[in-house]
Amino acid sequence: MGIILHELVGTDLNRPFSPHCWKTVMSLAHKGLPFNRNRVSFKDIPALEGAFSPKVPVIRDGETRVADSFEIALYLEDTYPDRPSLFKGEGGRAMARFVEGWSQMTLHPYINVVILMPVHDILDAPNQAYFRESREKIFGRPLEAVAAERDARHDAFTKSLEPLRKMLLSQPFIGGKGPLFSDYIVFGAFQWVRVLTPFKLVDENDPVHDWFERCLDLHGGIAREISAAA
Repeated sequence: MGIILHELVGTDLNRPFSPHCWKTVMSLAHKGLPFNRNRVSFKDIPALEGAFSPKVPVIRDGETRVADSFEIALYLEDTYPDRPSLFKGEGGRAMARFVEGWSQMTLHPYINVVILMPVHDILDAPNQAYFRESREKIFGRPLEAVAAERDARHDAFTKSLEPLRKMLLSQPFIGGKGPLFSDYIVFGAFQWVRVLTPFKLVDENDPVHDWFERCLDLHGGIAREISAAA
């Protein structure tokens, strides 16, 4: 049957949106591994694979189950060493850990504000109730109050991309001449927004925009198959 990937969707089963699941989609495609996509809601996750993980992505490869996008990438790298590398050695693994930390500390706090209401709005009533309760517990205030900060915080977010922007002036991918898992970490965050809302994180003349377009074209355009939100 090949590898099974469990990934997150709302009411539209054809619009997977989780940034972490997109990292795994791109990792599997990078390795050239066939996989089947099982699309689930937030409230479906606790029952997946015998309550294996409270979060997706989760993959099943034969009898092996793996959760967490980084752990999945490591598993794929070690299990399928004859396939294209996601890390290009120990240095690439270490670099990816840095990129993961940078993405979670720099990109995700703002992007969470951008996608908060779009995610809520694509869920059915039971999942909306779960999402609102869980996220308002995290933020300590109503979703709408958090989402209202989007425009005021956008300039600061754009400036925070300067290290990435400067690097992309000298190479096409974070991984150098070609993409590595580090690219997919950052790509997942941008694809999260693209799938959920027409709000533009960066201008079209930005090197980061050009990099994102290159990523959308990777692996037969598997990520571009999901149309941008209108």
